[in-house]
Amino acid sequence: MPTAAPVLTPAPTIAVPRPQSRPSSEQFDPAGKHAYFIGIGGCGMSGLARMLRTRGAVVSGSDKEQSSATDTLSAEGIAVGFDQSKQWLPEGCDFVVASAAVKPDHPQMLEAERRGIPIYLYAEALGKSMIGSTGVAVAGTHGKSTTTAMLGCALTDAGLDPSVIVGATSHQLVSGCLKPLASVAAGFRLGSPVIPTGEQAGRPGVLVAEACEYNRSFHNFRPTAACISGVEADHLDVYGTLDAVVESFHEFARLLPPAAEGGYLLIGHDGAHRREVTAGLDCAVETIGFSPAADWVVGYDASTRGVTISRRGRVEAAWTNTVAGAHNAVNAATAFVLARRLGADPERLAASLSRFSGIDRRMQLLGERPVPGGTVRVIDDYGHHPTEIEVTLRALREAEAPEKRGGRLICVFQPHQHSRTRHLLEEFAASFSHADVVIVPHIYFVRDSLEEKHKVTSADLVDRLREKGVRAMHLYPFEAIIEQLETMCRAGEVVVTMGAGDVWKVAKGYLEA
Repeated sequence: MPTAAPVLTPAPTIAVPRPQSRPSSEQFDPAGKHAYFIGIGGCGMSGLARMLRTRGAVVSGSDKEQSSATDTLSAEGIAVGFDQSKQWLPEGCDFVVASAAVKPDHPQMLEAERRGIPIYLYAEALGKSMIGSTGVAVAGTHGKSTTTAMLGCALTDAGLDPSVIVGATSHQLVSGCLKPLASVAAGFRLGSPVIPTGEQAGRPGVLVAEACEYNRSFHNFRPTAACISGVEADHLDVYGTLDAVVESFHEFARLLPPAAEGGYLLIGHDGAHRREVTAGLDCAVETIGFSPAADWVVGYDASTRGVTISRRGRVEAAWTNTVAGAHNAVNAATAFVLARRLGADPERLAASLSRFSGIDRRMQLLGERPVPGGTVRVIDDYGHHPTEIEVTLRALREAEAPEKRGGRLICVFQPHQHSRTRHLLEEFAASFSHADVVIVPHIYFVRDSLEEKHKVTSADLVDRLREKGVRAMHLYPFEAIIEQLETMCRAGEVVVTMGAGDVWKVAKGYLEA
């Protein structure tokens, strides 16, 4: 267990428009109440809507446009509308749940406030739903969605029947990895109200949830156990400084109950500011990582994708990952340790993790495009932070090895938010060393002010990349990038579209052109 260190003095932070309240410890009972979801089509929002419905709530909602998620909700009998005018907020609505992407001046938000209807942000409602469950929160700057899905699948395969809410979709989440793939990808799984088997059978059912630090939303959670994979500078439009980010993770960790009540935190041995984050905690704390000094030591062989997890010099389990990359070895090992903490059988966990094939938009192979002499493999990834970009490109270089086929690794990277690009410009420029060519469209504009939009451009990133010897170009619109790919790509190339915005349209367009 890490040595205690003085608690950080809170660093100055940038004010946010709608600070979220700390949740009460009172159990949330939605039974018989009408819950209206604004932005119901999101991965997390749609999952929460279905969960509250199973708990007896009458659920309806709205979104900007139709999607596979809204189609699924409608097929299950949940009314979904696409006119978000104020008059469509139902009469008799007891409370509103709003996506974090919904702005305070949204017509239905304003109408709910006018009527005095209680409004919960997604994280607030999810945090309330965690009370009375065996909650497991998966936090950290990177790897949250993948680790959450891995843990949910592994617990399912081990028979613990968890409920899971993750901010991405997977064909394995509902049934686990040891059964045939589902025809439809999902970001939600409904489990048992009690743990049905294992060392903790009979305890309140497991609820696994991705815990995002943006806008301090994870402060609303009430988990029994949690993990923090790593802590880095991100969301500086909210936090202002790295110190403030670290302090926010410390406050999150303080939400865990004392060790005597089952409280448990698994934190990265390196790269997670563990001494500051864990200072003064009452919960049990263990560390995980490649370092031999960690409580749980991860081993990884890149050539075979073999993973081992050891404790006190003893190998607890070994398996071979389907997904590539050292970062995914740590994600899988983290899921293993958390699942063992919940009493799952280690052999079943290892078998499940070895069959985990990934989630959508995480090194996802979309297809191959025929070209003279062979094909071009097209991959899509959600990476939008310098560390994510570096580890993903490294993993793709190891897994795909395009140079062995006479090809290159071509990355189409769409920066996500002007503020993130400006704050981390030098880090971004250093993260593309494993790519042979980088194509940068316009920065995806979301949340930032118009003033921020004028402080940095994609051309600034391209200039920094060229200074570091990376072949880079700024192209827009997406149609121009697709034309460029058609002109430049030859047999053996690997194209990866990367970013949290809509850059996946380039991959789809290139495959379909």
